[in-house]
Amino acid sequence: MTAAPYASMDEALEMLAAYGPDLRNGLTNHAPMAVEALCAMGRPEAVMPWAERYRAGMLPRSGTRQRITRDTWRAALAQLDRAEDWSMFFREELEDAPWREVLNRWVGQLAPGICASATHGVIRVGHAARSLAESASPQRRRELADALASWAYAYQELPTSRSVAQGPMRPHAAIMHVAVVPPARRVFTGTITSSLEALSEFPDFAPVIELLDVSGDPVGLVSELTDVFARVYLANTHDVLTAIVFIHGVTSVAALGNLLPYLDDATARAALRFAWQASCGLFAAFGSRPVPAAEIEPPRTAAATLVDMAVAHGDEHAIKFTEACLRQHTLRPSPAYLAAALHALEILPRG
Repeated sequence: MTAAPYASMDEALEMLAAYGPDLRNGLTNHAPMAVEALCAMGRPEAVMPWAERYRAGMLPRSGTRQRITRDTWRAALAQLDRAEDWSMFFREELEDAPWREVLNRWVGQLAPGICASATHGVIRVGHAARSLAESASPQRRRELADALASWAYAYQELPTSRSVAQGPMRPHAAIMHVAVVPPARRVFTGTITSSLEALSEFPDFAPVIELLDVSGDPVGLVSELTDVFARVYLANTHDVLTAIVFIHGVTSVAALGNLLPYLDDATARAALRFAWQASCGLFAAFGSRPVPAAEIEPPRTAAATLVDMAVAHGDEHAIKFTEACLRQHTLRPSPAYLAAALHALEILPRG
């Protein structure tokens, strides 16, 4: 029996199944992620009206090109024109093994490319897995296949160095040692991905992955990381572009938190290191200050009001960010989450 908050999930996924991972404007299709976030916030009645409005900008699925197998999958990574091939591959994987087993195996394989499509891959997988854990259905299995495909076809690794002067640190200390690209050397050709690709020309970034101490409780580390990157958001967001950039620094780690119950310990810790690296990549490419200059004053807006505001706002990033911030605030309260969610609702254009 499907729980009431997710009552609209399968209906929405069935409607969205005809569409691919891209929008007509060239950006990423957020629909499956946003409808799951609406369900997670307890607003199933908003799902279908939102999805109906959003699908006007969506593109249909592309055709398949060549079958991907367990012997050929590495050669098919990062091939943007093979989204449907990857979806078919993961559907076959999910027919052959339980979804939790498939998830653990492929998060481990794809983790080094966690910044794929500006981290949309891991974000979509996190939403898909949470929905499937709530209640299994053919629609939700198909969405997990499509989500994993979105990670694989856009796979992108960041430069990595295995030597660093500073020893591994907890997130709030480690972020202070992340070098940022000087403004005159930054590259932006219309996508966040282009700026992340340019980090290969900035040698100071490569050691970042070694800064983080991943010992201890992985769930607690997710909370520390999301708090740090909520503060990065507050310190560096000054327009719509930077809002979207730094939103992903939070939502990608929060999405990985959704996956932790299904990952073995080694996979979880490796994925956390790459999630840290990806969020630091966004900071290095677009940011300047690791934390706000002053203490964060928590807004007086109640959590329930923020949910209402996000639903009324309608922007996909506003919906997903509000849900992620409120969930993390429930797990480990921090004024940064509420302040960041409210700020995003104020700066992002309404959907």
